[in-house]
Amino acid sequence: MQKYVESETLELKEKYTDVICKEIVSFLNTSGGTIVIGVKDDGTIVGVDKIDETFRKISDIIATQIEPNPQDEVSSEIRFEDGKTLIIVNVSRGIKHIYCQKKYGFSSVDCTIRVGTTCREMTPEQIRIRYEGKFIDSEYMLKKRASQLDLAFKELKIYYSEKEYHLDDKTFEANLNLRNQNGDYNLLAELLADRNNIPLIFVKFRGKDKSAISERSDYGYRCIITSYDKIKNRLQSENTCISDTTIRPRKDTYLFDYDCVNEAVLNALVHNEWTITEHTGHGVPTIVKKYGGEVFEIEDNYIRCTIPFDEEVLEKKKNENVGLNVGLNKTEKKVISLLIEDSEYTSDELAAKIGVTKRTIERAYISLQKKKVIERIGSKRDGSWIVIK
Repeated sequence: MQKYVESETLELKEKYTDVICKEIVSFLNTSGGTIVIGVKDDGTIVGVDKIDETFRKISDIIATQIEPNPQDEVSSEIRFEDGKTLIIVNVSRGIKHIYCQKKYGFSSVDCTIRVGTTCREMTPEQIRIRYEGKFIDSEYMLKKRASQLDLAFKELKIYYSEKEYHLDDKTFEANLNLRNQNGDYNLLAELLADRNNIPLIFVKFRGKDKSAISERSDYGYRCIITSYDKIKNRLQSENTCISDTTIRPRKDTYLFDYDCVNEAVLNALVHNEWTITEHTGHGVPTIVKKYGGEVFEIEDNYIRCTIPFDEEVLEKKKNENVGLNVGLNKTEKKVISLLIEDSEYTSDELAAKIGVTKRTIERAYISLQKKKVIERIGSKRDGSWIVIK
């Protein structure tokens, strides 16, 4: 009786060839399988002569030629049969949604699946569905256990309250799917909790030298919605505007397109390993329409989006006192600067940092509200001031 017979999960190779990379990708994209090197298609065992060289080539495939890296899903071993040496490559079903040969990328050229005893190229539609699945995996968020056991959701409740929704203390965790099937808080809960382990950092550099930091503010380690609101407010406050009043209607020119930068931030949050999802596909087209595709730099482990400043605004900003601080006194400017750093500073804390009385800070609040520079979010006891202009 023939011992080795090719099937949907078994591939026979008389000797090593580069097509083995394609076979591994196919198994990863399907249900897994085994590649036996040293056996002819008819099941005849011939063995492998150059064992070390073959192992090295297989290791190179696993380490460098497949994307995403499948090192946890592929293993190799030696088997001795009929006095011959065989190399066995065991491939588990991939834990990622789709795999490809890195030199081709996620295209039909060599994004393959196993069908019967052959490798078949995926259709563009199959690739699209699988690739989107990389970002749309709500089950992962709901099932993965949070790294912290004791979570609170005060900020989330404030957010819903401001939107005129009420979260019932007894049912909101179940209604928002914040616990997994074992009753533990899940990844979604951790992202929405008052405190978590996720940093979100706003950094300003002196010119293009990334070793020269002029300012750094951390808006992370808290409810992701609150963090995003703080980053939005910071972007708005940084977006200097110059106005040409010599024409009618008045022409306002901003340092950067706020909508595009906001979409870039959203995409950075959405397309992350915690797999929050958006379904509109709106962000990248918005940026490309305004600035062109060259603002994106795509590498293996990250996507960088560089939004250029308006040169006219940048030049005038260097030479003139334009932007946020126009029309503000010294104390108001300091209050704004500190609120941008942390919107939860209390009046006492601001007074201590600036070196004035609490009453002076409260008068500054009133003045800044009238000038529509700041706005109160939440109640007097639990809320905070945010910079809106």
